[in-house]
Amino acid sequence: MTVTIEKGGALAVPLADLKAYLGISLSDEDGLLTDLLRSATDMAERFLGRILVARAVDEVVAARCEWQALGLRPVRSITAVAGISADGPEFPLPVEDYAIDIDADGTGWLRVLKPGPAGRVRIGYQAGIASDDEGVPDAIQHGIVRLAGEYHARREGLEGELPASVAALWRPWRRMHLA
Repeated sequence: MTVTIEKGGALAVPLADLKAYLGISLSDEDGLLTDLLRSATDMAERFLGRILVARAVDEVVAARCEWQALGLRPVRSITAVAGISADGPEFPLPVEDYAIDIDADGTGWLRVLKPGPAGRVRIGYQAGIASDDEGVPDAIQHGIVRLAGEYHARREGLEGELPASVAALWRPWRRMHLA
C-alpha cells in the first residue's frame, strides 16, 4: 500500500494565533512560524490518526474482491478509481467493476469486483475533519499552537515524548488502530 497526501494546503491554525501566543507582532518570522505550524499539524495528524484540514489523497492498494479500508480518515469523498496493470500502465476502471463506501465514522472502503488486468488499484479521495481552520476543534488547535511554541523555543527541535499538556488536549480525538 502506498499513500500520498497533498502537500501544503490550508493551515489548521491561523498564523495569527501562534504569533499572539508567542507575543510576536512583526512579520519577519512568518515563514518560519508557518513551517512550525505545519510541523506541529503533521505531528497532530500522526498522533490523532486523522487528517485535520481536507486534502487530496492518492492511495494504491492490491486489487482484491474483499472490502478494504482506506488508510486515512475521515474520508469526505472518493473522487477516482483506476486500475494499474502488472506492467505499470494505469487505466480507468469501469464503475461496475468496483464498489466504494464511506462509513459514518469517515472510514472509506473499496472492493474490486472485476479487476481485469489490474493487479493494483489507485484510489483518489478527499480526507479531513474540516474544510478549513474554523472547523478544527479548539483543543486540537490549542495543542498545535502549544507544540509549535515548543518548537520555536527549542529551535533544535523537541527531544523525547510529545509534551503531556499537548497529548492531553488531543487524546479525546485520537483514533487507535488495533492489530
